[in-house]
Amino acid sequence: MEILSYGSAPCCQVVDSKWKLVDKSLNWRQSKFPIVGNHGVYCTSTISRFGSVRCCDVGNHALEGSKRINSKVHSGSSDGYVIGGEEDVTDISGIEEPATNVLIPGLPDESNGESGAHISSCFWEWKPKLNVHYVRAGCENADSPHVLFLPGFGVGSFHYEKQLKDLGRDTRVWALDFLGQGMSLPFEDPAPHYKEGFISNGNTSLWGFGDETEPWATKLAYSIDLWQDQVRYFIEEVIREPVYVVGNSLGGYVALYFAARNPHLVKGVTLLNATPFWGFLPNPVKNPGLAKIFPWAGTFPLPSNVRRLTELVWEKISDPTSIAEILNQVYADRSTNVDSVFSNIIETTRHPAAAASFASIMFAPQAELSFSESLSRCRTNNVPICLMYGKEDPWVKPVWGLQVKRQVPEAPYYQISPAGHCPHHEVPEVINFLLRGWIRNLESKGSISLPLLDDLDSMKHTNARELEFMREGSRKSVMVKILDSRFTLWDRIRSYINPRSKFRNLAPKSQ
Repeated sequence: MEILSYGSAPCCQVVDSKWKLVDKSLNWRQSKFPIVGNHGVYCTSTISRFGSVRCCDVGNHALEGSKRINSKVHSGSSDGYVIGGEEDVTDISGIEEPATNVLIPGLPDESNGESGAHISSCFWEWKPKLNVHYVRAGCENADSPHVLFLPGFGVGSFHYEKQLKDLGRDTRVWALDFLGQGMSLPFEDPAPHYKEGFISNGNTSLWGFGDETEPWATKLAYSIDLWQDQVRYFIEEVIREPVYVVGNSLGGYVALYFAARNPHLVKGVTLLNATPFWGFLPNPVKNPGLAKIFPWAGTFPLPSNVRRLTELVWEKISDPTSIAEILNQVYADRSTNVDSVFSNIIETTRHPAAAASFASIMFAPQAELSFSESLSRCRTNNVPICLMYGKEDPWVKPVWGLQVKRQVPEAPYYQISPAGHCPHHEVPEVINFLLRGWIRNLESKGSISLPLLDDLDSMKHTNARELEFMREGSRKSVMVKILDSRFTLWDRIRSYINPRSKFRNLAPKSQ
C-alpha cells in the first residue's frame, strides 16, 4: 500500500505544554479577518479569484509572525504498515480478546523536509453582506473525491489544519466556517447604534446591540437551518460536485442534517463525536404554535434584556482563562498541542460582532429535523455513514455514539482511546488513516476493505487494534475498537459501565 508523507503548518504557541495559560494580548483589528474596502473583500497575497470567491495564500506560513513558545508540532513518518504482536485487551462490550498492532503513517516531519498539502484561505459571498470564510487544499487532485469538514461550536476551519495538509495530498479537501463563527463573522454591524453618545457598560465597540436592523440582516439568525442552507449553497456554487462531509460536535449534527435534506449532494457522512441535539427554542416550521410563545429567536437587534445578559455571560466565557479551561476538559491527552486552536478562538472573540453572534446562536430555534430523524432519513436514502468517537469525551460520552450505531447498525463504528471530544485534532494520524480508508472503500465499491477490517461481516463482536504512529521522534499508541452490526442492548450497557482500558493513560514509547 502506498505510504504518503504529510505536513502541518507551524502553530502559534499560547498555552505551554503543561496547559498553563500564557498571557497574550490580541486585537481583532490586527487579526486575519479581511480588510473591507469600498469595492468588496480584500485579502493579501491573493492567488485566485472566480465569481464572488476570493482566495488567499496560506501555505506553511498561516501563522507567520506569531511568537512560538515550547513548540509541539505533531509529526512523524512511516515506511509502511506493520502487523504483528498480540496481547489481551478489553473490547468494547467487556469481552477479552487479542488485539493486533498496526503501524500507521504519522504527520509529516518538516525537519526532514517533508511537507503537507498547500492550503488556500478564501471568502465566498453567499448573499449580500454574508461572507463565508473557507479553506481548501489538494485542488490539483483533479480525479480525487471532495471532502468537506464542518467545525464544532466556537471553532472554525482552523480546527482541521492537520486534515487539510494530510488528506489534501491525495484528496480535494475543504473546510468552512459557519456564519457567526470563525472568520465568517460579518464585516459590518447588523444592528448599529444611531443614537449619539450611546454607552453600554462603557463598551461602544460591540456590534448588533443597536435598536434598528440593517436591511441585509433582516430575519438573520445563526441557526442550524441557516448553516444547513449555507453548506448546500456552498457545495452547489463553489465545490459543484457531491462530497464526503465530515463533522465534529455541532458540525456532526449539521453534516447529518444536511445529508438528510440533500442526499443527492452527499457521498457519505462521517461523524466525529457528533452532538445529538442542538437548540432550545421550538422550530417555527415544525411547531409554529409553540414557537409563537417565545418573543425572540436569535434575530437582530437583540432585545434590551438579552443585551444585558449577553454582556455578562460573554465577559466570562470569552476570558482566556475560561477558554483554556474548556480545552483542558475536552482533550484526553494533555500533551496535545492546542496553542493554535487557543489562539484562533481568542482572535475570534475579539471581533466586535462575536458577542451578539453568540447570543443569536444560543437563542436560535432547533432544526426542523432532530438528530434521530436526520439519521433515519439518511438511512432510508442509503447515505453511507461512518462513526468515529473519542472514548474519553466528557460531553458526548460513548453511550451517545453507541446509540447512533444501534440506529444505523451497518455503519462502521470506531472508538478511539485515549481521545476526547475532538479526536481529529488530538489524534489526527488515526482519524486521517480511518477516513482515508473508509473513502477508498466506498470509492472502490467495496473492493478495498474497510480500514482495520478484512471482512466486517465475519466479526462476532468487536475487533480491537492498537494503532502506533510516530510523533516528534517518539512512538505513540492508541486503541481503536470496531463494532460490527450484531451487538445487543446489553453489550451497549456493559461497554458504558465498564471503562477499563490499559490504554487510558498511555505514555509515549521511545523510538
